[in-house]
Amino acid sequence: MARPVIGIIGNSYLINDEYPAFAAGRMNCEAASEATGGVPLIIPTHPGFATTAELMEICDGFLFTGGRPNVHPEEYDEPATEAHGDFDRDRDGLALPLIRACVAAGLPILGVCRGFQEVNVAMGGSLHPEIRDLPGRMNHRMPPDGTLEEKFELRHVVTVSEGGPFHRVFGATEVMTNTLHGQGIKEPGERVIIDGTAPDGTPEAIYIQDAPGFCLSVQWHPEYRAKDDPVSQPLFAAFGEAAARWKAGERPDVLKSA
Repeated sequence: MARPVIGIIGNSYLINDEYPAFAAGRMNCEAASEATGGVPLIIPTHPGFATTAELMEICDGFLFTGGRPNVHPEEYDEPATEAHGDFDRDRDGLALPLIRACVAAGLPILGVCRGFQEVNVAMGGSLHPEIRDLPGRMNHRMPPDGTLEEKFELRHVVTVSEGGPFHRVFGATEVMTNTLHGQGIKEPGERVIIDGTAPDGTPEAIYIQDAPGFCLSVQWHPEYRAKDDPVSQPLFAAFGEAAARWKAGERPDVLKSA
């Protein structure tokens, strides 16, 4: 049987500061293939190239990846400031309506870092521009220097709700994760359930209440060594199982089957 197609939502880039390109990290493609069991397909992050309906016809699941650009605060009715960093309005225009359509249809999605934040904004939520500036919060950004291993090392515990979908996926209520983000959830969107938090209270794992299909998102980067990490592997495997069911014509429900 053919593998499910996993649409990877990447970012826009300038190569050598002048040549525009669309790209997604190799780790995301490896996770979509090796840990999820799908065929990775990088989606150009521009809303004018394909409609939401066309993308949903092609793909059996979507991985909303991380990235340096942030969701523009106009998407949650706040003015842009220097603290909000860089933006990718084309990705906003593609990702946010796609998330809403997938949630409504039950097409499996997995949000990672910026993708986690996109899911919240798509559902009407808002974001803090800089978590480390909030009283009592730790610095969740990656170390500015060091090796890739040092940047993606496990840095804090995430505690998830007992009996919730993440508990069922991980088989534990506490897991160790990396952390490489500056922004975070301010107000959760409609039906957005914060199911996991860092020790400082920062939201780290969310799902959509009563979503008809797989719709989990995490603030950390599980794509790093996804097929070997004991937390990442079951998360991507559950996503892959949901995508395979979608391809087979079924409509999975993570709240019942994860």
